[in-house]
Amino acid sequence: MIIVTGANGQLGRAITERLLQRVPAARLGVSVRNPEQASALAARGVRVRRGTFEDPASLRHAFEGASHVLIVSVDSAGEAAVRQHGAAIEAARAAGAHRVLYTSHMGSNPASRFAPMRDHAATEALLQGSGVAFTSLRNGFYAASALMLLERALETGKLVAPEDGPVSWTEHGDLADAAVIALTDEARLGGSTPPLTASPALDLAEIAAIASELLGRSITRVTVSDRAFRADMVSHGVPEERADLLLGLFAASREREFAAVDPTLERLLGRAPMSMRHYLAARLSR
Repeated sequence: MIIVTGANGQLGRAITERLLQRVPAARLGVSVRNPEQASALAARGVRVRRGTFEDPASLRHAFEGASHVLIVSVDSAGEAAVRQHGAAIEAARAAGAHRVLYTSHMGSNPASRFAPMRDHAATEALLQGSGVAFTSLRNGFYAASALMLLERALETGKLVAPEDGPVSWTEHGDLADAAVIALTDEARLGGSTPPLTASPALDLAEIAAIASELLGRSITRVTVSDRAFRADMVSHGVPEERADLLLGLFAASREREFAAVDPTLERLLGRAPMSMRHYLAARLSR
């Protein structure tokens, strides 16, 4: 049985839907915080059980009978995130899973300027010490994050942010396809993967230029200091801790932590991953 965590989230749901095209529903289980939100999956024959990373007992129940467990990383940072990932890894090992997969990041690095990348590196170390075969999917930076950074500029015409660097923005669906391949064909990916990225890597000035072309109106890239950007975020109600976290993203991109472009994802998919231009064309036309 294949178990997917976080199947009510964007990536987890996309992976689950694609798995249903490859394996019988009876071989698929999901571990979710709120089983009611996954009722449609249950109606299709998927085993739905409550499991949260804060409750190891619930994970042991959710992972029961698993041969493969895919751990979708939590949307938080710091010691708590690593502890939760560790609980999921231990629960998978205790359930007898012979392989654990984890959605890591291309920027996984214990010395990264962006805090979540340090958490990914710490989780990969836990996987390496778990005694269970594992695949750490080093996903490219989600293209949806670039759209989030662009959101305010669509109203104001100005993309205001600190100095940044190129990022290999990669679409959720392509990464979901890669995860399904890794889950169903053990020979394809093992250990920590190369960066699973689309191409080319683009900075925010290039994102603004593409958006301008697609929209037929000007989106101007405006560079401000880290201090000014932080002050503006806080003045708009963003908690200081969250503002500092986001500043780390820009600092890391300036050091080209997310600039790598690798052919592995294209080889896995047998096609070119969606480019940022095509991603924006689809989203901005809605």
